[in-house]
Amino acid sequence: MDRVPVLDEPLKKTLGAATAKVLAEQLDLHTVGDLLHHYPRRYEERGQLTRLSELPLDEDVTVVAQVADARVHTFNGGRGQRLEINITDGSGRLQLVFFGRGIHKPHKELLPGSRAMFAGKVSVFNRKLQLTHPTYAKLGADSGDSSADIESWAGALIPIYPACKGLESWKIAKAVDAVLPSAQDAVDPLPPALRDGRGFVSLPEALLKVHRPQTKDDIEDARQRLKWDEAFVLQVALARRRFADAQLPAVARRPTPGGLLDAFDAKLPFTLTEGQLKVTKEIFDDLATEHPMHRLLQGEVGSGKTLVALRAMLTVVDAGGQAAMLAPTEVLAQQHHRSVVEMMGELAEGGMLGGAEQGTKVVLLTGSMGVAARRQALLDLVTGEAGIVIGTHALIEDKVQFHDLGLVVVDEQHRFGVEQRDALRSKGKQPPHLLVMTATPIPRTVAMTVFGDLETSILDQLPAGRSPIASHVVPAADKPHFLARAWERVREEVEKGHQAYVVCPRIGDSMDEAAEKPKKKSAEDEAEKRPPLAVIDIAEQLVRGTLSGLRVEVLHGRMQPDDKDDVMRRFAAGDVDVLVATTVIEVGVNVPNATAMVIMDADRFGVSQLHQLRGRVGRGSAPGLCLLVTEMPEATPARARLGAVAATLDGFELSRIDLEQRREGDVLGQAQSGVRSSLRMLTVIEDEEVIAAAREEAVAVVSADPELEGYPELRTALDALLDKEREQYLEKG
Repeated sequence: MDRVPVLDEPLKKTLGAATAKVLAEQLDLHTVGDLLHHYPRRYEERGQLTRLSELPLDEDVTVVAQVADARVHTFNGGRGQRLEINITDGSGRLQLVFFGRGIHKPHKELLPGSRAMFAGKVSVFNRKLQLTHPTYAKLGADSGDSSADIESWAGALIPIYPACKGLESWKIAKAVDAVLPSAQDAVDPLPPALRDGRGFVSLPEALLKVHRPQTKDDIEDARQRLKWDEAFVLQVALARRRFADAQLPAVARRPTPGGLLDAFDAKLPFTLTEGQLKVTKEIFDDLATEHPMHRLLQGEVGSGKTLVALRAMLTVVDAGGQAAMLAPTEVLAQQHHRSVVEMMGELAEGGMLGGAEQGTKVVLLTGSMGVAARRQALLDLVTGEAGIVIGTHALIEDKVQFHDLGLVVVDEQHRFGVEQRDALRSKGKQPPHLLVMTATPIPRTVAMTVFGDLETSILDQLPAGRSPIASHVVPAADKPHFLARAWERVREEVEKGHQAYVVCPRIGDSMDEAAEKPKKKSAEDEAEKRPPLAVIDIAEQLVRGTLSGLRVEVLHGRMQPDDKDDVMRRFAAGDVDVLVATTVIEVGVNVPNATAMVIMDADRFGVSQLHQLRGRVGRGSAPGLCLLVTEMPEATPARARLGAVAATLDGFELSRIDLEQRREGDVLGQAQSGVRSSLRMLTVIEDEEVIAAAREEAVAVVSADPELEGYPELRTALDALLDKEREQYLEKG
């Protein structure tokens, strides 16, 4: 294994300190191996020009184009000079702008008719696309010295790399040239039998072909091979985790006749849907085994996941254990606590006067509780008095001790890392069973990658009595009268005795700017130059104007917990007509009488988030209405996204659209701390077959050789994929 270190060598050895520094800081590339796995984003064909009409705004782009014309303008009474060059792909145009002293070289070199590669950030000025002070490298016979390197690439395909400020694609290509010979030393993670069986090229050959392809087939061969590497190594990591989990001991928790669960079922005013029964059987079968359950319960917004989870919790309490439910926010923990207590009635008052004899105690534990209440909750947990606890991250703290933790239910998994799950698991005498609920559905491929260590149950039936929700996009800028009509609709719903939500992206108090640092501005933000609408401002406008006379309240994350609770309670009781809120109401809030929702600046929310918000209405017998207000122009991607949400209520369909819109790294980044967007080539959406096949192969390898003793190269690749923390997680199980 002496060959490994070649790829681990720091880049500054090969490239020099200056280039290595930029690669490390801007692109997170530190070793020869990192750079070899920095693949071209696309390839330009020599002699063909980039389609300028399809360039994304506000991103660093590299284009190949022809100079159409060049003119120098003076301004400031002749003191300032500006060079404007129009470049063309034959159909569209893009303007390049150079200022001051920087105009002389391009003016001399970029003559009409000449071709070059240009790199810069696309912006809009006077409704025209432009690049300001782009860097460039000339192509063709007259290229002079500046780009002899580019010409020296033998193929007709020019690789375009994901670039950054200070390091254009062609400079990255030059750096890759310097390390490419080391590709021969790449350690191949695929078992030879698998590689030969599927007809893949070797890893060194794949790296060579992806960086310096001679033909389009070369690119295809390389991509297929490199995708498989990523999928396979990731699936082996997950298969090993499942294998380790399956070896762990757990206490089997079987239902007890005549206990809490039977008493609860007897009180239910409805029967369970077929879907709920099927999923319940899967969960109960897992709970009855002496190995910990690891199950993902996903389903449509409003499909009754909480009820299914609660029945599992009651079964564990019947079997002498305790169940903990972990929620991502305080508002949600309080909401769950309230709805569980309501559903259980006197069964939640075990040990209290008037409580049922089979009852148990249901406690809430959050970070902002008073000292006395917290002390009592902790005591109830350690003595076993409380069978069910619902809380936030506060449950994970060291001080929290359980009498006998048997089941952990995690709501909204993508906000919890594996480490938190692990911390809770260590609180049981033996590892507790684990049930993870996701609020919005996840496509199968993501379930196989992000949640690949969990078995999946899907609830796809909505309970009877749920009403349809009508959704419409309200283009406030193009058609202001649509917005006026939206507020009329809210008033009409309130007059019918219903209630409404108005959702805004920001809170709007003085802490906003400090607390909610705006993300990197997107081109769409730039286009409109205004901050997102805020709860406090909108509530004020509504009370003074379109909704005057109605009872309007605000709800956001920075209110005191008691105030939040008070507003939610009054809204649930029907004492508030319109609740103006941030996304704190995104998950789990259940007020069946609320029928209308207006989402302001809807384009600033993700697809899954909009679907999740919309799920707050239509929870009763009256039909729901969701109005998506936006000022985005018709042809923008943001409008297309909103159109997609308005067009379907199918969360699985929307989750696919959501992923297609987001960058792949984000999909995994949040959910899998540690698979540090290791996916460079594999796209979770398009490569479903690769992922499914890789999973099968991985399971076969791991079940035959869990420690991978026969696969040293695969072990090396695994170690590279998993940070040390995650490796410990695997060891720990």
